[in-house]
Amino acid sequence: MSVEFVDTNVLLYAASTAKEEADKRAAARSLLDREDLALSTQVLGEFYVQATRVSRAGALSHDDAADLITGLARYPIQGVTTEIVTRAIATSRRFRISYWDAAIIEAARELGCSVVLSEDLADGQDYDGVRVANSFR
Repeated sequence: MSVEFVDTNVLLYAASTAKEEADKRAAARSLLDREDLALSTQVLGEFYVQATRVSRAGALSHDDAADLITGLARYPIQGVTTEIVTRAIATSRRFRISYWDAAIIEAARELGCSVVLSEDLADGQDYDGVRVANSFR
């Protein structure tokens, strides 16, 4: 079975209460019903910070965000290692993307994922065998 890697924006849409994001919320929640997904500790950390940000409309409480993260532990979760950091730096330079985006690509690669589900990276872009797919088009 092929496993796809989930970027932070999928988690944020799943937790959104904004009316204008209703379609994206439904799509994100549907994605998270799947069993063939993976994440990284970076994605979980980014989700926590953004979802609990006081200036965010519909911000989650710290406990609610922590509970959601605990529930996501059912998926494989890649930690950020020195090797991933080193490879992400090289990927960032080679493809001229942010380090943070490159770290997501490299965490996906480490888990054997050939697809990253993301709205933030260029849909269809291939990063040496890890392709981006935008599930919110």
